[in-house]
Parts: sequence; C-alpha cells; structure tokens
Amino acid sequence: MPGNRQPRVRSGNQPRPAPAMEPAGRGAWAHSRAALARLEKLLRCSRCNIFGLRPVDYTDNENMKSLLLLPEKNESSSTSHCSVMNIGQRRDGPLVLIGSGLSSEQQKMLSELAAILKAKKCAEFDSTVTHVIVPGDAVQSTLKCMLGILNGCWILKFEWVKACLQRKVCEQEEKYEISEGPQRSRFNREQLLPKLFDGCYFYFGGTFKHHPKDNLIKLVTAAGGQVLSRKPKPDSDVTQTINTVAYHAKPDSDQRFCTQYIIYEDLSNFRPERVRQGKVWMAPSSWFIDCVMSFELLPLDS
Repeated sequence: MPGNRQPRVRSGNQPRPAPAMEPAGRGAWAHSRAALARLEKLLRCSRCNIFGLRPVDYTDNENMKSLLLLPEKNESSSTSHCSVMNIGQRRDGPLVLIGSGLSSEQQKMLSELAAILKAKKCAEFDSTVTHVIVPGDAVQSTLKCMLGILNGCWILKFEWVKACLQRKVCEQEEKYEISEGPQRSRFNREQLLPKLFDGCYFYFGGTFKHHPKDNLIKLVTAAGGQVLSRKPKPDSDVTQTINTVAYHAKPDSDQRFCTQYIIYEDLSNFRPERVRQGKVWMAPSSWFIDCVMSFELLPLDS
C-alpha cells in the first residue's frame, strides 16, 4: 500500500541518531558556566550595532542585563574596550611579510629575513599579510600600507628587520610598531570590533589622479564600508530611510547618523557647494586618506 511505504534514503545520506544528551552533572554545569562567561565577555566587548543599539538593549533577561551593565574592569583607555586577546599577542599561523616604499637593498634584506624566519614574503597585499614594513618612522599613504592599517596588520619600522637579522629570531614587534593609527587598528581587530567605515556609504565624484578611484574603492571595501554607484540625493526617500550609524564616529557627533559621503579630489575642478546636506556629507579625498591612516572617523565642518 502507498501509505505503508518506507521513505527511500540514498546511500551516504542515512539519518544519524541524535547525540546523547550530556548528563547534568558537575562537569556539564561547569562547562555551561564557562560558555556563558565567554558569551558575556564577547557581548560586553561590543558598543553598538549599525542601528546604535547595544547587546543590553536586546535582552529581556534581568540577570543577563545586570551582567552587561557592569563596568568593565581594568579599562585603561578608550581603545581597550575588552580583552578578547592579549594586546601584543602574535596571531596564530605563519608570518606573511610585505614591504611598502622600501629600497631595493631593504627589499633584499626583507627577503633574507623571510628565509630565516620561514615566513612568506608577498609582492602584493592580500588578506594573509601579517606584517607591513615601512622605511621610516611614519605611516605612508601607499596602497599597501593603508590596506595593512585597515586590516589590523603590524605596521613596523625597518629597524625591526635589522634587529631580527642580527639575532636570527623574530623580535617582539611592539618596540618597532608605528603608533597611533596602525596601533589603534590592530587593537580594533584583536578586540573583534567593527571596521573603520562600518555603517558608512561612499560615492566618488569627479576624477582622481593622486589616489586612483580603484584604489579608493579597495580601501572602502577593506574598511567595511559600501560604495555607491549613484550620487546620493539628500532629499530622496532612499537617503532618508537609511538609518545606519557610523560605529567609529564620536557618540555625540552628527556623523554617527550622517553616514553618506560624496568624496572629491582636492586638486580637481569639482567643488561641492556645501559640506553637509541633510544626511549627505561632502568631503575631500585628503580627509578620506587621513581617516584611513589615523584609523579615525575625523570630524567634518558642517
């Protein structure tokens, strides 16, 4: 009879028995408490989502709410929101090195170091890069360096290469790290926080010669932003319905909610009439580059 037929199961897709439940003993309780502690720690690391809401705003459980509202212990600076990973801790996995703005002699020394440390040396930046080496004491506005900053890589002075070659070991990076923007970005990645342009939209108007438009688009993507194919209109319904907030804007700034940017090159003939129109901001490409290099959503004059 059709009603008595058993369902046909193809080979390799046989249903597996459900796993046995772990007995609710002391070990299971300890495991549950440890998992809850990890979840609590991760949730408290986040300030807010793209709509400006925090984890505490989504819970109806009074116990969890009280935990999320507790002050963070040992909070020493505005960049240290939590301790998901020890600051300065080297990531697991192989070292991947790339030089930015180095001379031919410096590139040769970097290759020698890669061989000694059994690391990989890249010619072009990709997502596996862990260390970007620059020749001086300051960040550079090269594509490699800026991508390294946005990806939370170590941005190191060339003295690190010399020190490693001298001792034939991988020296601690903190002593040779470029401070400010690169360090902020590294902390941001280690703490699992959103990227620099999270919640932001960009439209590039006019021509770009100093920094090609393709490179600027790569930077927006690496920073977690979105590229607009059409120029945003301040009075359009589409513009007004975008309610995302810029995660890295100051909490008391209008920039949290005015997250659409029209970027133009400073040296071009294109000049906007106003800096701000509703939810749309107009900004020069120099502001965009400065934001990337400092890893800050810098304020704009309204």
